[in-house]
Amino acid sequence: MSLLEVQAVSKAFGGIQALSNCSITVEQGTITGLIGPNGSGKTTLFNVITGYEKVDAGTVRLHGQSIINATPDKVFSLGIGRTFQLTRVFPRLTVLENMHIAARRERMKALFSRWSSTLEQQQALELLDFVKLFPYKDAPAGNLSYGQKKLLEFALILVAQPQLILLDEPAGGVNPTMVNQLADLIGTLNEQKNITFLVVEHNMEFVMGLCDTVNVLHRGSTIAEGTPAMVRKNPAVLDAYLGA
Repeated sequence: MSLLEVQAVSKAFGGIQALSNCSITVEQGTITGLIGPNGSGKTTLFNVITGYEKVDAGTVRLHGQSIINATPDKVFSLGIGRTFQLTRVFPRLTVLENMHIAARRERMKALFSRWSSTLEQQQALELLDFVKLFPYKDAPAGNLSYGQKKLLEFALILVAQPQLILLDEPAGGVNPTMVNQLADLIGTLNEQKNITFLVVEHNMEFVMGLCDTVNVLHRGSTIAEGTPAMVRKNPAVLDAYLGA
């Protein structure tokens, strides 16, 4: 069953065509990869899906319902969570205080309020334990390593119990041990919680070992889709990455 459908989406910034008649489908319960050379439109596609950019043409549907040009808050409320290439945490707040703000969503009010329930706080602590950050719950988030900040951002999204998570280069700049940890966390959430993932990543070993299906973008258009084994052997993909 299709969870997310992007059909014939185009987006230009002035004279630069970031997306051109781009289409991808993400099936419910899968881990789908989205790869392509730098500048191929991957992050722009994420921005279109999550409401940070308006499209020039095309449609985006979640469970068959259009979410085209919905606001980021609306898209989030419908069950789509998203990380960014650069982590977005509150560095001066503790790790647990970051979770508190994520749980409340009204960020400024959350700074001056308490947990609405002991259950809410317990759930936040369990998520920190799940991503191996429980020992750092009282430490300023700014003291975490880059990889740990990515894990915290991941936990912040999980607070809202999304059905679809878009990960923008989760393995970028992260040491190999933590890359393996991330892969295990994604696999566990997919298998045990039936959370669907769409993953943008340049680490081919990470993508090919984790994803059920891989989509390839080049110059804003989808040029290939299939299993990792199929995509590896696709001549169009090899040309896009290596040149003719």
